Amino acid sequence: MAGLRERQKAKRNRSILTAASALFGQVGYEAARIDAIAEAAEVSVGTFYNYFENKADLLLAIVSMEVEEVLHQGEAVVAAPPATAEAALFALISTYYDHSLVYLTKEMWRTAMALSIQHPETPFSRRYFALDAALAGQVTALLRGLQARTTIRADVDAAALGAVIFADLNALFAGFTMDEAMPLASLTGRMAGHVAALTRLLAAPLHPLPAG
Repeated sequence: MAGLRERQKAKRNRSILTAASALFGQVGYEAARIDAIAEAAEVSVGTFYNYFENKADLLLAIVSMEVEEVLHQGEAVVAAPPATAEAALFALISTYYDHSLVYLTKEMWRTAMALSIQHPETPFSRRYFALDAALAGQVTALLRGLQARTTIRADVDAAALGAVIFADLNALFAGFTMDEAMPLASLTGRMAGHVAALTRLLAAPLHPLPAG
């Protein structure tokens, strides 16, 4: 019976997230009303508040759902990356970008970013930046795998470089969200240029580096 209750709870939670994602996309985050979200999810307003405290809490849950799914997809790239560093980094970052508008619109991303920056002491902000850290960690894991295959230089601090690469891809993505007219292909193209320039610097040396 407990298993059934948990499945029903998970199903209801997913229904609310799906309904909210659709409504935010249709009318915008600010204009969307909780009673309309509850109606679309086929739950009462009281039931809604059993799951989420407010719209910000709901938006964070949608962001979490998005990031958790791309992290899962990214695991496949980390486990079996393409042959070159350029192709491997492009594949991983493309996984993030290609999924970015499945549950969220650009306006929703801007709102989430603003909430995380404006209220850094809140659980929303802490969770948002924890998700960013998980993505940066996955980039680092890919770099370490490439180092193990001698695809990129072994003398590079993978954690520091992973943070730098994530900061860059995140900055490109922020610019994308602020330009409603920019297509995803333009974002991907800009990222490809950055990855190509970076990986030329990371190419493993032909000969072992001197000790010391």
